[in-house]
Amino acid sequence: MLKTQTLIWTMAALLGFLNPMKSTAQDWPNLEKYREANAALPAPTAEGNRVVFMGNSITEGWSGANPDFFNDNPYVNRGISGQTTPQMVLRFRQDVIALDPKIVVILAGTNDIAGNTGPMTLAQIRDNILSMVQLAKANDISPIVCSVLPAYDYPWRPGKEPNIKIPELNGMIKEMAAQEKVMYLDYFSAMSDDRNGLPKELTTDEVHLTKAGYAVMEKLVQEAIQTTLSKK
Repeated sequence: MLKTQTLIWTMAALLGFLNPMKSTAQDWPNLEKYREANAALPAPTAEGNRVVFMGNSITEGWSGANPDFFNDNPYVNRGISGQTTPQMVLRFRQDVIALDPKIVVILAGTNDIAGNTGPMTLAQIRDNILSMVQLAKANDISPIVCSVLPAYDYPWRPGKEPNIKIPELNGMIKEMAAQEKVMYLDYFSAMSDDRNGLPKELTTDEVHLTKAGYAVMEKLVQEAIQTTLSKK
């Protein structure tokens, strides 16, 4: 009887029936993070030119490094630290489409190469970014597809050779953007050093950015946004 009861409790725990953190653990794309902020966001005005920034920690950290960039512009930051492209695809409707922007800036892929949510081929990463592009276009949102930023190595997962894989992935993303007739924003060429990494003045840890790093990105993305708006 004791063995049977123990087995039942074990199975229940594995299924999550006894786990008070079940709902959190199962929110793999982290839909909860911006749920309240999305609900509180007012509807955009016709002349508002809302832009949503979809990404990972590089995007999320942007608001901390220079909050005025988002406060002084009709820009909405929807970056989530550590995220990979399949997670972003799952939250794209909630965190981008439902906010009714004119433009979405997609910066993604480095965490996939790092293997944050498991093995991913470069083609799979490109295809997930393509899915976001197609979802945006189907909802009359103009995508700006960004190159993955340089990274010589990942401090949390060394040996993944991002300095080799990122340029290859960027070539695939650029080709996809051309095929989809959407803007490709090349951060990599403007920010990489001779190692295919980030120069010291632009990074804190070979991946994440200093305020100077964000300043480079801000100039480039502002130009890309204005060019995209002029074509709408």
